[in-house]
Parts: sequence; C-alpha cells; structure tokens
Amino acid sequence: MSGDIDRQAHIGQYRLLSRLGGGDGTGSGAVHRATGPDGRDVAIRLLAPGAVPDIARMRAVLSPYVVDVLDGAAASPPYVVSRFVPGRPLAETVAEHGPMSGDALRRMAFGLAKALAAIHRAGLAHGDLGPATVLVVDGAPIVVDFGLTAADAAGDVRAWAATVAFAATGAGEVVADALPGPLRPLVAAACHPDPGARPSATELAEATSRLPLPESPAPPRPTPPPPIPPPPTQSRPAPAAPPAPRAPQAAVPPAAPVATSAAPGSASAANAHGLAVARGWARLLAAMVVVIAVSVVIMAPIVGLAVSLGAVTLLRVAGTTARGWAWAFGRTLLTVPYAAAFTVAVPLGLVAVSAVGGEIDSLSACAFGAGAGAAVLWTAPGVSGPRRQLERMFVSVARRPRGIATAGVVLGVLALAAVVGALTLTPSFSPMYGLQSSLESTMDRWQTGVNRF
Repeated sequence: MSGDIDRQAHIGQYRLLSRLGGGDGTGSGAVHRATGPDGRDVAIRLLAPGAVPDIARMRAVLSPYVVDVLDGAAASPPYVVSRFVPGRPLAETVAEHGPMSGDALRRMAFGLAKALAAIHRAGLAHGDLGPATVLVVDGAPIVVDFGLTAADAAGDVRAWAATVAFAATGAGEVVADALPGPLRPLVAAACHPDPGARPSATELAEATSRLPLPESPAPPRPTPPPPIPPPPTQSRPAPAAPPAPRAPQAAVPPAAPVATSAAPGSASAANAHGLAVARGWARLLAAMVVVIAVSVVIMAPIVGLAVSLGAVTLLRVAGTTARGWAWAFGRTLLTVPYAAAFTVAVPLGLVAVSAVGGEIDSLSACAFGAGAGAAVLWTAPGVSGPRRQLERMFVSVARRPRGIATAGVVLGVLALAAVVGALTLTPSFSPMYGLQSSLESTMDRWQTGVNRF
C-alpha cells in the first residue's frame, strides 16, 4: 500500500507534493505534504485500515496550541488532513538547544496544558502526547496527531507531565530532582498513581500561567591565559612567516528537515509570512469590533459606555489569567478619567467650532463626546490591552481563509450598519432621560454664549 500511495498523484481532492516521513511497512502512519483545491499547504496522515477518525470533533478543536484539522475520511486508506505548520519536533529542539528553563519552559508547560484542555473540551483525547507529537514554532508548542488512538483525559495529563519533564531535563523519564522547584508539585500531581486524583488540563493551564520559573545559569566562560611578555631585547624583528593558505572548505548543507504529521524543519520564512498575514487580518477584525463599539456608544451613550466598560474589563481578564478580576477592574477604573477628559473635550470643541461653522446639535455633540471616550477605553495611546487581546483572539480565525471570509463579512456588515446609525439616528440617553435634558440645555446655553462673541 505504501508504494501505491507514493506513486499516486492525489489522496482524495489533495495533490501530493512530498512524503514527510513516518509510517510502517503498510503505509499506515505515513505523512505527506500536499496542496488542497484552494492552494493551501496541508499535511495528510494515513491511518490504519479500518480506522474511523471523528473529523467533526477534531475540527471543533480550536486553539493556537493545537494544529487545525481541516478534513479527513474513513476511506481506503483512512486519512486526516491538517494545516501544514512549519516547525520542529520538541525532541529535536531540546537535542539542539538543550533543556528549557525560565519563561521558555513556562510557555511550553502552559501551551501544552491549553492544548489538552481544548482537545478534552471537544470530547476527545490525544492518546500519544510526547516530544515527537509536539512541534515548536517561534518558541510555542503546537500539538499534532491528536484523537487518533484510544485514551482518556487522565492519561493525557500523565503524558503532559512526562513531556514537560523532557523539555526541562532532556531525559526520557520524569526525574523530580532535576525539575525546577515550582514545577515539581504540578508534575507530581499529574503523575499521581490514581488517575482520578490528577488535575485536569484546565487546572494545569491555570497553574502554569502564573508559575515563576528561574532561568538556568549561563555556563562559566573559560579564563583566557595571561599574555606572554615579549623578550627584553631584540636587535631586529624576525620577518613574519606568510600565512599558510587556507584549504577550501566544502559548504556544509543544512540539516535535512524532519517532520511529523504537521511539518518539517525549523520555523521558516513561509511560516513567518503566514503568521504576519494572520496578524494583519486579526488587527483588521479587531478594528471593526472597535468601530462597532464606538458607533453603538454614539447611538446609545449610557448603555453603550456601560457595555464597553464591561467588555474591556473581560478582555483584560482573559489576557492576564494570573492577575485576575481585581487587576482588570482596577486597570479599567484608571482609564476612566482618561476617557472622561475626551468625553468632555470633544463636545466643547464642537461648540467652539459652531462659532464659525453654524449651529451644532447639542445631543449629537454629547454623543460624539461619549464615542470619543469609548475609543479611549478601547484603543487610545497607553490603553492598548483590550485591542491586543482582541487581536490575539482573532489570530486563530485569521489563519483559515474561510474563517477570515466569514468574520470579515459579518463584522464588515455590522460595522457599516453601526456607522450609518451613528451618523443618522438621534442619540438616546436611555435610561437616564433626566441627564439627557440637562446635557441638552447646558450645551444649548454654551452654544448661544459662544455665538454671541
């Protein structure tokens, strides 16, 4: 079967490009790089005959730390199609650069726990988590080959401990004394003999997000020998011998990329370009959300500002699990005076402009002031946390063309409708109608006074 697969040009609707590795004598487990009908690079793993992959659940696993499953079939042979991720197996990364420590190790432990949590939420388990099924891309782990073997969540947690221990020590078994002190209790709990006593992947992610891990000390540099003093007297310096010609050296080719089911080699320029494109789309989608939020505030200042305050606080909580609600709420409160200054300054500026440009609607001026305050809450200089968290949330969507198209159309239509409403509808200060009357009368008096000068 392996020869048949190698000779054929397609697997399903995917055109084969090259074989990446893996597989046994029957071809089961082999990984091929291919291109889909939309031109996207994919990785195809062949499964054992008779395997029935749960593609619907596998596609439902959405996490920046898990490879995206795109397609699959229980054909002959059965196969699973995933996004092609240029990356290097964790085993090779540790072999080349040595064991991880400090923030790199914490990021690895956190990412693996988040990956397992996403897989378990979909009702699946990985079943074979280890240094060979974890790719490292820009220092972050991406888990591949999940849901292909029978396993349970507790078994995955035990595998998490072994994989993290390997990343920290380079050893194939868990050696507690070799682990950083703060990491030992988590690894010990994940290795508990009773599977029911082990923490969940979500609990591991929460614990590792705030885990302080020390950096490994740099190896000491050898002390250079003291210089040899010159002889006390010399009548004439001896002519220096001409340097021996250097023998030409053959260029050493780079190591051949080794791949698992997701990709070969180190993080390549193609991966960097793809990530940059995804981040660009994520910034655009986040900007659409901000435009919608500001437009809603202009149409309904009181309700809109309350919703914006709650939204930016939730985004701060999601972006900093370690600090929690108290920090997020306090950071939002510190931003309120900043936003209030713009909320007041914009209507006053519009009143001043009315002296040379005619009368301006008082309620609209106040509503645009509220919109300026909302813009400060979301994305003013020094207040970029909520916007950046939105961008991080949209990155996983922006990695898939279909996700970009769907999110772009939906948010684009909503943003257009919100802007049109903000420019044409009369703002409503519900439920504080008394405040609306007070603002309107105050702005009218100011505008009348300015126009008299």
